[in-house]
Amino acid sequence: MAGGVWGRARARGGPVGALTLTALAEGIQANQGQPARPPPKGPEPQPELEPEAQPGSVAAASPTAAPEPGSPPRRQEPAPEGPRQTPPSSWEQGALADLALCMAACLEEAGLSGTQATALTLSSALEARGQRLEDQVQALVLGLLAQVPSLAEGRLRHAALRVLSSLALEHSREVVGALLPCSLPPDRAAAELWRSLSRNQRVNGQVLVQLLWALKGAAGPQREALAATRALGEMLSVSGCVGATRGFYSHLLLALVTQLHALARGPGSPGAHKGWAAGDRGPPHGHSSCAVEALKALLAGDGGRMVVTCMEQAGGWRRLAGAHTHLEGVLLLASAMVAHADHHLRGLFADLLPRLQSADDTQRLTAMAFFTGLLQSGPTARLLREEAILERLRAWQRDPEPTVRWLGLLGLGHLALNRGKVRHRRALLPALLGALGEGDARLVGAALGALRRVLQQPRAPVRRLSTELGSRLPPLLDDARDPVRAAAVGLLGTLVRRGRGGLRVGLRGPLRKLVLRSLVPLLLRLHDPSLDAAESSEWTLVRCAGALRWGLLEEVVAVAHYDSPEALSRICRRLVRWYPGHVPGFLSQTQGYLRSPQAPLRRAAAVLLGLLVHHSSPRRFSQDLLDSLFRDLGQLQSDPEPAVLAAAQVSCQQVALLARAQGRGQGPRFPRLRLRLRRARPARLPPVYPDSPFQRRSRGGRWGCSPPG
Repeated sequence: MAGGVWGRARARGGPVGALTLTALAEGIQANQGQPARPPPKGPEPQPELEPEAQPGSVAAASPTAAPEPGSPPRRQEPAPEGPRQTPPSSWEQGALADLALCMAACLEEAGLSGTQATALTLSSALEARGQRLEDQVQALVLGLLAQVPSLAEGRLRHAALRVLSSLALEHSREVVGALLPCSLPPDRAAAELWRSLSRNQRVNGQVLVQLLWALKGAAGPQREALAATRALGEMLSVSGCVGATRGFYSHLLLALVTQLHALARGPGSPGAHKGWAAGDRGPPHGHSSCAVEALKALLAGDGGRMVVTCMEQAGGWRRLAGAHTHLEGVLLLASAMVAHADHHLRGLFADLLPRLQSADDTQRLTAMAFFTGLLQSGPTARLLREEAILERLRAWQRDPEPTVRWLGLLGLGHLALNRGKVRHRRALLPALLGALGEGDARLVGAALGALRRVLQQPRAPVRRLSTELGSRLPPLLDDARDPVRAAAVGLLGTLVRRGRGGLRVGLRGPLRKLVLRSLVPLLLRLHDPSLDAAESSEWTLVRCAGALRWGLLEEVVAVAHYDSPEALSRICRRLVRWYPGHVPGFLSQTQGYLRSPQAPLRRAAAVLLGLLVHHSSPRRFSQDLLDSLFRDLGQLQSDPEPAVLAAAQVSCQQVALLARAQGRGQGPRFPRLRLRLRRARPARLPPVYPDSPFQRRSRGGRWGCSPPG
């Protein structure tokens, strides 16, 4: 097709000027029997096309070029009634492409008069056939798409690309509609045309709006939405194009995030596995990764590079593209924007409100996650009345879908961060405490995190939470789910830290009872196979030791990092001496861990049991308690783990020594004689336990330090 009018004109050795094109228009009209139009008299005040924007310059959309994001794109006026036009043939497309290339030559060589003459030529040729220019945009675009790859790099190629920009200036909707089908599967020539449109400051805003509407009108794995996603990735990758999104930035951001959700939940999309060669420019192969790259470019081009970095460090982009982790990725994105891109939060928050009632699940859940994450920003949350936000979150708690209830709990936790909302504490606590009995781990973890944020606020309800958590928290310390167990232990530590003043003055209330009831689980969870649960137990146990004034900080650290039986022995001696009435309860709790499915906990329970027995007085033990200890330790004699068996044998010897000492203690009922017999009784030998093979003697290597040799 390049050998038509353009080839003949170049063969004559001269430029295609205004007079040549005017004569061509007159000839076309004369052949059709129409009176020739007079040539233009002098240049009319028509704006000449601007040159392409240099990389790095900020492109701004024309205020009258792009339609409002909240309204559908403008439609062209209906064509006048007349005979139905047949689709253009390949010969006609080639002729139009030749005319378009003539227009490119005039733009390059003939200046303003050449532009007017070319426009007259195109309109004359089309009017001769009874057609309008907008009806032939598709043929022109397809002709350019076929011609551009054969043009050499240089002035002619750039001028031909500006022809596309000139068409998009008046007919952006038709240009986008013609190019979109060529963008899937990925096409190098189509990608070059998208990037050329992105560099033109006069049309990029209009084209981006049309792509936004194509994405919103056919979301998910539909071909039009996938093609629009790839086109957005190409355009936003051009430096300076993001400036053209002013006025609809938040709409575009939400549309891309929602598209990621739809792609994650939908079946395999067409063309998802077709990629380019390694040297090709543009976004990655997959549709999800293309949407992610478009999001990165949108954020980075508007000063949000720290948002992109935070998402990369937290694995947020991978979560956004995951089928089961998309909402977690949205929450991470909202948190990163609260921290590093707060200039868009108000617009996002306003655009989210109507989406919260959407009938489409992907759009509604994505909006809920964004809404929840943005509540971390105090100025943003104040855009709505506190009562309205609280009522909305409490309504989510009554939703039958667990995901909605989970987002509502997270929102309540973020709401608790704002000090101005302390007066709503009575409404917050019942919902949070009730969620501790949920079966979904996400709900329980969100409730525990929200309660911890409530405790971090001034005038936190420590006494009330100590009472309410007295029966709810201990079962969660032994929960089978690692995140729930670690969060429950951390909540206990926060509660003790806030209430340590009451513990120091000898508070005999619910908090002290809760702490004493939790000491054995905390000591044993120092050996938890989950490092998060083990470290959380260490932190909480240090808080308890400081609040109760044990003075055993070094011992707690030694047990946590080096699995030291000697340090654990000193802790047990302090427990028995300070809380003798709680010794039967300590033993009963420890016996329960002897049946744990995890070998490190069974071994730790056997060691703790033996040390408690060693430091206890024989008078504290009844015959039934001794029989129970013998029976439970005896069941470990057939344990498949040698370390558990060895620890059980040592502890069983301690129980036997205590029973023997208890038998020797029987004597005459004379106080002085009993005192002499007690002093004469030989001391029980301390137990000696072998090293534990289940855990490194120090987790210092995790922090870049080598364990002691």
